[in-house]
Amino acid sequence: MPSSPRRRLVVGAALIAALAGGVASSPVAYGAPASPASTRAAAAAPDMAGVAAALRAAVAEGAPGAMARFTGPHGVRARTTGVRDRASGAAMDTRARFRVGSVSKTFTAVVVLQLVDEGRLVLDAPVNRYLPGLLPDDRITVRHLLTHRSGLADYTDEMFHATVPGFEAVRNRVFGHRELVDLSLSEPRTTEPGAAYKYSNTNFVVAGMLVERATGNPVGREYQRRIVGPLRLRSTSYVHPDTRIEGLHARGYLHPDEAGALVDSTEQTASWAQSAGAVISDPADLNTFMTALMRGRLLSPRVLDAMTTVLPTDTTKTRHYGLGLRRYDLTCGAQVYGHTGTVQGYYTYAFATRDGSRSLAAMANTSNRGDANTALGGTLEAAFCGPKPSAS
Repeated sequence: MPSSPRRRLVVGAALIAALAGGVASSPVAYGAPASPASTRAAAAAPDMAGVAAALRAAVAEGAPGAMARFTGPHGVRARTTGVRDRASGAAMDTRARFRVGSVSKTFTAVVVLQLVDEGRLVLDAPVNRYLPGLLPDDRITVRHLLTHRSGLADYTDEMFHATVPGFEAVRNRVFGHRELVDLSLSEPRTTEPGAAYKYSNTNFVVAGMLVERATGNPVGREYQRRIVGPLRLRSTSYVHPDTRIEGLHARGYLHPDEAGALVDSTEQTASWAQSAGAVISDPADLNTFMTALMRGRLLSPRVLDAMTTVLPTDTTKTRHYGLGLRRYDLTCGAQVYGHTGTVQGYYTYAFATRDGSRSLAAMANTSNRGDANTALGGTLEAAFCGPKPSAS
């Protein structure tokens, strides 16, 4: 989530150089899933030894612990390493809850797109149609927000310019949406609307405001009504501005900019993130969410196709972004959709194949340590591509 240049959330090309459930009920009845865009490497069995190696590499790079949970045609497979609590020494546990950071953006995007399905929002309408006077440019549309092409500056660049002092300044603070938008508007805009991809948390704060304006409800209530309840996500919650993670959970640890002790960042309001990054979940729920999304159980085929229509975000053209959704093109030809997440103390990956037949959720309980994030990203290659061919 925080994205200052020195500690950028390593979600671009450097990330990987190198979650299954049904809907019990839904406020809207959606149709069958769209046809998969790509099913290459679909028959590959997951390389769980490779997944475990990636987790160990994340720990070697500074994470106290790491875990991954994979679902596929042959069931659930999980791996853990290290600890979820440095003080008690409790082992990492795939049942533990944690802050998912920017994976929250996909939750928010789904709600916005359901409102598009319902005719209550229009993707190419100006944001100011729904939130009059909020933004200084009537050209900025709902689609621009969800694709990170609005040009709105990311207020977290300045907020977390100094990692630990920045975090401690907001750990217990409660922001209003307008305060966060005003922080963005005090900075120069990064691009013309629609001109280029530029990741900004501001986009999804405004998206959360759209949800609240269109529904008359807090965004957390809409998550519950539209996603959490229908999918029976028992470990997923949006508790802002409560600082606690209830029940079994992994504690998060923030690396300082300079040499020094890790900071336990578990308790925080996450108010600086809100609809851009304040969801709490666990690997099983993330598997269920991403699987259900890709299988068309949350959106109509038309809108899901729009969500999964992506444009490149880097020069390698292996990293893409749609509507609140990333696509990574892996070395074996597999394409996976989902989101990465970084919030103080946690790195998260939650991805699935386009047909929803396979999904992976992985977490390391640290942040501001890019090498740990890159190592954790190696779980995707191992899980979705399978064992590498042996040299002959």
